[in-house]
Amino acid sequence: MTMEILDICNEDGIPTGKTVSRETAHRDGILHRTAHVWIVRKKAGGYDVLLQKRSLRKESFPGLYDTSSAGHIPSGEEPLPSALRELKEELGIAAQPSDLMFAGMFRIQFEKEFHGKPFRDNEVTSVFVYREPVRIDGLTLQKSEVDEVRWFDLEDVYREIQTTRERFCVPSAGLRVLKDFLAENPSF
Repeated sequence: MTMEILDICNEDGIPTGKTVSRETAHRDGILHRTAHVWIVRKKAGGYDVLLQKRSLRKESFPGLYDTSSAGHIPSGEEPLPSALRELKEELGIAAQPSDLMFAGMFRIQFEKEFHGKPFRDNEVTSVFVYREPVRIDGLTLQKSEVDEVRWFDLEDVYREIQTTRERFCVPSAGLRVLKDFLAENPSF
């Protein structure tokens, strides 16, 4: 496995010119960048959101449902190309830049233990929404990362994560960015 090198960034997500390994970033809680992509489909009365079930081998939140597609932004890369790459790697979706709409940014900051090791996450996340139709049976899942994908009612997920984290590890701030984006873009 190759070592992932990430840009250390400031609170606005702007790289500082310094880098850090992914392992060190999560061990020490160093601020770095990620890109999240939400896949939604409109339905009567609202939206469904496609969530991926994280592989049991993942270093954090194994076996829980998470953002449609997400990943760290490698050093020297910008959020949009990173989001496009993650969609291709994790779900087999060969998207074009025009297929993604920028929805906003948010912070993730927490400390937990997984597999007996401390995990300190400190991220500035760029959020994108994928605007093309998606059929689950047409996806090619990256088995080392994703066990399965499922559609869930967006409002049901948002309500559930306010009280329990038994099934979902989606970041509530990220889901809030998505909900705000959809409210401001009703024709999406």
